[in-house]
Formats: sequence, C-alpha cells, structure tokens
Amino acid sequence: MAGKKKGSILIFLLVVLVAAGGGAWFVLTESKNAAENAEIPASQLTKAEKRDLESKLLLSGEVKAASEQDVKPEVGGKVKEIAVTVGQRVKKGDLLAVIDDTDLLTEKHSAETTIDGAQIEVDKNQGNYDRAKALFDEKLISKEVYANLHADLLISKNALDKAMSQLQSVKDKLSKTRIIAPYDGTVLNIAVTEGLVVTAAASVNSGTTLMTFADLSQLLIETNVNQMDVGKLSADQDVFVNMQGDDAHTVKAKIEFVAPLATVVNNIKGFEVHALIEENNGTLKPGMSVSMTAPVGDAKGAISVPIGAVFKQDTDRVVFVRKGNLAERRKVTVGLTNMSYAQILSGLKEGEEVLLVEPTAQQISNPS
Repeated sequence: MAGKKKGSILIFLLVVLVAAGGGAWFVLTESKNAAENAEIPASQLTKAEKRDLESKLLLSGEVKAASEQDVKPEVGGKVKEIAVTVGQRVKKGDLLAVIDDTDLLTEKHSAETTIDGAQIEVDKNQGNYDRAKALFDEKLISKEVYANLHADLLISKNALDKAMSQLQSVKDKLSKTRIIAPYDGTVLNIAVTEGLVVTAAASVNSGTTLMTFADLSQLLIETNVNQMDVGKLSADQDVFVNMQGDDAHTVKAKIEFVAPLATVVNNIKGFEVHALIEENNGTLKPGMSVSMTAPVGDAKGAISVPIGAVFKQDTDRVVFVRKGNLAERRKVTVGLTNMSYAQILSGLKEGEEVLLVEPTAQQISNPS
C-alpha cells in the first residue's frame, strides 16, 4: 500500500514538471512570436546614407599675450616716478619708471673724488720714478731705491684703475634707475606706487615686480588637450576661435606649439597646446576664456549613420540592421566620427535601415 502511494506521488510530480515545462515553452514561444510579429517603430530606425563629414575637436583655453613679462628694477631704491598708466601703449625705449638716484649720485661724487686723488698720486709717483730712472741709469742710486719707486708707481696706477672701475659701476647703476620699455607694447598692470622702496632683481625669481608689460599685437590661446586627442593636432594646423556676444564671429588661429611631455592641470593629465591668433580686431583680450574648434579630418560622400546607432560590444563596433520585424547584428568598421555621425567603412550598405536603440535578445535574428 505504501509502495502504491509513493508511486502516485512520483507520477504526480512528473506531471507537474511536464506541465511547468510545457507552460514555460509556451510562454517563450509566444514571447518570441510576439517579438517577431511586433513591428519596429519608425522612431527607432534610421538609414545608412552618404554624407560629407568633417571631424572637429572642441577645445577651451585662455587668451594670453604672446610676449609678456614682469618689469623689475636692476637697482634697488625708492620709486621716484611711475611714468605710465595701466592700459597705456608705449614704444620701445619709452620711460616706464624712475628709481631715486640720490644715493647713487653721492657714490658717483665719492668715486670721482677718489679718482682725482688717485690721479695726483700717480702723477707724483710717475715724476719720482722718471727721476729715479735717470739717476739709476747714471748709477747714482741703488737698485733697491729704484725698484721701490717703480713699485710705488704701479701701486698708485692700480688704485687709479680700481677707482675708475668703481665710477663706471656707479654710472651703470645710475643708467638703470631709468626703466624703459623693452619693446612696443601695453602696460597691463602696475604693482607699486611712488615712494615704495623696491629691491633689485638679482635673478628671474627675485626682485620687486614694478609692472607687467606685454605686446598685445600678438595673442595666443593656451589650452590643455587630453592624451586621446593630442595626436590629432600638429604645428601650423588651423583652429577657429568662437566669439560670443552680440558681435559673435569666428577668429582664425594657428597652432604653434604642442608640448612633447604631458603635464597635470587641475588633477587632469594633458598636453599643453598654444594657438597663435592671426586675426584680432581688438575683441580678444588677455585673461579671456574662449572655446575653439580644430578640424582634424573630413570625408566626402561617406556612408554614415547617426553615432547613436553604433554600439560597442566587447572590442567590436556593431549595428543592428532591420530584417523585417527582427534585427541582424552586424560588425562594422568605423572611420571618421563627429558629434552627430559615424562613417562606416565596412559592414553596411547605403540605404540599409539600422536601429537607434539596442534590441532585445528576442528581436535579434543572429544573437551570436
């Protein structure tokens, strides 16, 4: 009796499993049939068409003067005069500032007095030596006396040379109290006021900055380009600066420098790139932030699809081509791309319809 009861349970379980499997098969079959019979919405489809494509890099950067430098004094002292104002344009050699020369004039007078005294000493010793030489030639004085007088003359001449060198040094310093423009340019800012005591610049990183001076006839844009895109840029390549505002227009520039070594800016690794502005009507000014585009390639009559129709699966680029109500997975080779379209070099023909959204597994005719 127990054996019969056990056998009935097993039969019941087998029937339940068969029914469940049949139900699952029915659901899957119906789901697949529904997917095959469901029409793909037109809004999810696009055609492969021939287009003229142009690929551009979008960059942003800051406008700077191509030639800009901090003006620092070569002698220290009190600022006697600031001869320019911010924004003033000056010519090479024009006066920018004057350092008070009172102390240097005192040094100059002292050096001149020292020279006068040294010259008198030389003249006296020269006379003594000339007389001693005549007497020595007549053997009327000893060699020792003659040698001592000769030494006195040489020492006095050396003292005169030293005093003259000191005077020349003071004169050089005096000439540097008048700070002049190194080239034609514009005063960008003035960092000191009259009466302030400044220190001389003994090296590039020392000394007081009086003002910043720049040649605004040539401006450049500094930008930082990531390592994926920097290989697309090269020297002498044209870029186009996009102006904003009511007078919106495009300004042409040319790349003049691409850094050979990456740097880190704001925790982002990239390569510094400089683009020299060739056309400027005065709208662009140092310190402005601008955007620009750099054309990096073009293709005429290229078979292409919207970039959203190309999907990445592992290392492959694929599209899904419409086949009735199903989609066929196609591996494609992608060429030039821009913000909107991707060129298809192989795997797709002109006129074929592709999906703009990735289909479900049931909608794919070749899921492998």
